[in-house]
Amino acid sequence: MTATTVEQLMLPGQAAAPPGPVDLTAMYVVHHAFRRDLAAFQAAVVGTPVEDRATWRALAARWNKFLDILHKHHTGEDTALWPLLLAKADADGRATLEAMEGEHAEIDPLLSSCTTGFERLTMYADADARDALEVRVVALGEHLARHLAHEERDALVLVQRYLVQDDWDRLENEHFKPAHGPRALPFLVPWSLYQLPAEHLAQIRDSMAGRPMELVWRLFWRRPFERRERIAFRYA
Repeated sequence: MTATTVEQLMLPGQAAAPPGPVDLTAMYVVHHAFRRDLAAFQAAVVGTPVEDRATWRALAARWNKFLDILHKHHTGEDTALWPLLLAKADADGRATLEAMEGEHAEIDPLLSSCTTGFERLTMYADADARDALEVRVVALGEHLARHLAHEERDALVLVQRYLVQDDWDRLENEHFKPAHGPRALPFLVPWSLYQLPAEHLAQIRDSMAGRPMELVWRLFWRRPFERRERIAFRYA
């Protein structure tokens, strides 16, 4: 019996949405949020006055949230998703998956250097430190953009070729979701949905969370998150 082909989500900035039986909505939503955040951080680093330490502290705290989500996302891929696919893939597929791991390793030092830059600017005003952080954030944005596009074009083809929805649900429930406990949801849900095109929200809701979670987001989580975003990115 032929597996059902799921309608895949295609968001602004996304490089590809390979067809297949696995609903990768959650993956594409997270990728959208990573791209959105890096663009916002680049603009904020350029625009925030070096002497406005309150805003730098807000940016540093927001950076740490981004960093935590990205780290857990990459860890889930490296420890669960890529090994599962490596066991099934041909030589070309294995080369793609090994490239994914290598790109993660290239991104990690850039993340560390950006963290150091944000921390430095919370402590004292320094134009040289702000200029250095700008270079690092731009470099990170370029590396991460290339990696996400490579993953969407090539690695997720392997997901659709070798996995079915039950496999993906098991990965989500055993590896990706447990990395974020319930206490993370008031940030994680609005972070995921922020600035998504309105025409995609119904598809995303039905795939990821359902109506009860959407109601909680709209009533309790959305406005506090957006208020904090305005504070951190006030100069972006």
